[in-house]
Amino acid sequence: MPKVDPPKKPWNWRLWVRCSMWAAVCAGVAWGGVEVRSFLNADSRFALTRIEVQGAVYAQPDKIRAVFVKDVNSSIFAIPLVERRRHLLAVDWVQTASVTRIWPDRLIVIVTERRPVAFARMPTAGSTRHWLTLIDAEGVLLSIPSKVRFRLPVMSGVTEEQTEQQRRDRVEAVNHLLADLGPQARDISEVNAANLQEMKVIADVQGRGYELWLGDQHFRSRYANFISHFSDIRRHSENASVFDLRDDDRILAKQ
Repeated sequence: MPKVDPPKKPWNWRLWVRCSMWAAVCAGVAWGGVEVRSFLNADSRFALTRIEVQGAVYAQPDKIRAVFVKDVNSSIFAIPLVERRRHLLAVDWVQTASVTRIWPDRLIVIVTERRPVAFARMPTAGSTRHWLTLIDAEGVLLSIPSKVRFRLPVMSGVTEEQTEQQRRDRVEAVNHLLADLGPQARDISEVNAANLQEMKVIADVQGRGYELWLGDQHFRSRYANFISHFSDIRRHSENASVFDLRDDDRILAKQ
């Protein structure tokens, strides 16, 4: 019996037309996008001429604007906002930042600033001298603005060489110590957090500063014990200015 070929399917010209039309539409959209992008990047009407900074109190607006110095007179649509935002986070005092393009030639930069929680007494390399800066809860060091007064505790035991995490741990330890002391914290002029297991404070008692070793716990009870026995302590250790309070049943004078 002779072999019979199956009938050929008729050519679907309608499908071909539809595919061709969609291909033409996609090509037109792509071409239009390229043309629009080229227009936005090249037209002088969109060249950056103004940068408005909002939210900056202690962060210097000039330093914030300097992040965009390469973008001045370039199209605002050509500015890599993600990259610029990353650079903004490196500006002193800036914690978060957002950048918005405003048609036709303006950028708005909105920053939130870090909140200092203490003065940090920093050692000067190769010297016994120190210098002061501010530090926030995340362990970030901040410059001290001119003509501004902060009522904050002083902490030592932090250095520029430490990581932010190491400084953050020390800030948390200082805050915990002062919170545990409660109202008695007003007597503390400085907290040394160099060793988190051996916390030390400078306390102003009856007009004189004393270095007290408090350890890592029972801060309030140890300090209260020192104050309650201060008259006897001063009588027996008149010249001592350093006391070890880490043993809860005794107070040791250090020479």
